[in-house]
Amino acid sequence: MFAAYAARITPQDPLSGLKLGERPDPSAPEGWTTVTVKAASLNHHDLWSLQGVGLSEERLPMILGCDAAGLDEDGNEVVVHSVISDPGWRGDETFDPKRAILSERHQGTFAEKVAVPSRNVLRKPPELSFEEAACLPTAWLTAYRMLFTRAGVVPGSTVLVQGAGGGVSTALIVLGAAAGVRVWITSRSEQKRARALELGAHRAFESGERLPERVDAVMETVGEATWAHSIRSLKPGGTVVICGATSGDAPPAELTRIFFLQLSVVGSTMGTHDELERLMALCVESGVRPVIETVIPLGEARAGFELLAAGESFGKVVFTP
Repeated sequence: MFAAYAARITPQDPLSGLKLGERPDPSAPEGWTTVTVKAASLNHHDLWSLQGVGLSEERLPMILGCDAAGLDEDGNEVVVHSVISDPGWRGDETFDPKRAILSERHQGTFAEKVAVPSRNVLRKPPELSFEEAACLPTAWLTAYRMLFTRAGVVPGSTVLVQGAGGGVSTALIVLGAAAGVRVWITSRSEQKRARALELGAHRAFESGERLPERVDAVMETVGEATWAHSIRSLKPGGTVVICGATSGDAPPAELTRIFFLQLSVVGSTMGTHDELERLMALCVESGVRPVIETVIPLGEARAGFELLAAGESFGKVVFTP
């Protein structure tokens, strides 16, 4: 079958390790099933894999991709939940120390077919297209968990989203606005600030700009470059939720401000099977849909990787085999 895969690890030039070509069809062990992929979305995780983050040389070649929507073995339209927990694990799978996501220990979704545990296959609502559904399991699920599970925001809350433009950030804007949250965003790009306002953000600011008032929660995906601004933007008792640190993870800790204002610093990783079901239901009931920058044939996947690596996309890049 045709696939986009990591052939080698090249930290300084990740795209040089990306190959497009034939790979063996997946073999589903007991308790697993095979999904015929109709759409798969690109994440920063795929770029990090090419740099060796979470993926080691001995597991190569590795088909990339965490997210997919397609058809199960009976022809049902399904969505793949990419967090694979240990078979004996019970409860929130994101806390399983043995968990992995597709393309780390198991071949990923940038292919014509993918094998996954049967419990990781969810029915796709007919209201969502394959392309829309394929955007949900990583970026949109991460945003859902950050807002509603980890931060516990409620209608009327004010939330600051650092760094508008990426898949998680656009999801935070759309989901927050749909839930009655006042969403503020920051970006260095005037164009991205304007597009964020079109999506439903209530205010848009330059990165690092002083806000007119402090917020209830900050959604932090950038890390070192925005950390001080995030902490200083919170009300007393506020919460910063972190799902990534793309600019680095060693900023000054701001410990004095954190303890004096009784701030909460909360980590968030991916999401659960149940949260993905609730996210899909929210999309159906509210009418919100993932923001898609472009849909590209899998055979031209390199162009999508280049777009993401350059930071030029606004929303999700989707591949169709």
